[in-house]
Amino acid sequence: MSRKHVNPLLCGLYLFAFGLLIIACSDSSNPNIRQLTNNDADDVRPVWSPDGTQIAFQSMRDGIGEIFVMDADGSNIRQLTNNNASDWIPAWSPDGTQIAFQGSRDGDYEIFVMNADGSNVRQLTNNNANDLKPVWSPDGTQIAFEGSRDGDSKIFVVDVDGSNAN
Repeated sequence: MSRKHVNPLLCGLYLFAFGLLIIACSDSSNPNIRQLTNNDADDVRPVWSPDGTQIAFQSMRDGIGEIFVMDADGSNIRQLTNNNASDWIPAWSPDGTQIAFQGSRDGDYEIFVMNADGSNVRQLTNNNANDLKPVWSPDGTQIAFEGSRDGDSKIFVVDVDGSNAN
């Protein structure tokens, strides 16, 4: 007896007329695409929560890049960051309780972590170079990122509490 393989829900970015980017999902067994966001701003870089119930993404809804979260069906959209700097590249912690991101709050990009509800924002890196594209370790204790301390991009790691930056 063979079991039918069901592919997971897939998300992606779609470019439509007038340069509008939206986040949309499609069940791979059904080619119909469901649009999850609908506004005049770019909604980009969707990333699933580990339990599959939410999607974090970045948006230009307020004219500056901010981090948002919505339920997997596109409902209950919540803005998590709100400041005068760009916050980009959300990354869920393996247990789904935190989101790492890159933010330009001090003039260049640094790595930040916040609770999944947007509270308790903490800056993990602080230097005059850009720190970009945070990625969690499987055990959730460290974040790897791209940094350009000497002008060339290198890979660095920092503990989630901000210590032991390598």
